[in-house]
Amino acid sequence: MFALRWLSRGGATDRGMTTAEYAVGTLAACAAAAVLYKVLSGGAVEAALRALIGKALGVHV
Repeated sequence: MFALRWLSRGGATDRGMTTAEYAVGTLAACAAAAVLYKVLSGGAVEAALRALIGKALGVHV
């Protein structure tokens, strides 16, 4: 009885779709993390952060 209801709802076809959605979401998160890392590890961002911290502490760097 349970198997018939599961098959009639399309349970067999939806299982792989969930896995594919997780894979695409994981790939997108990794790509976003890589872009964020490249932006934050650039020289301009590092200089701006050093200036901001120096200004907050009252130290000229």
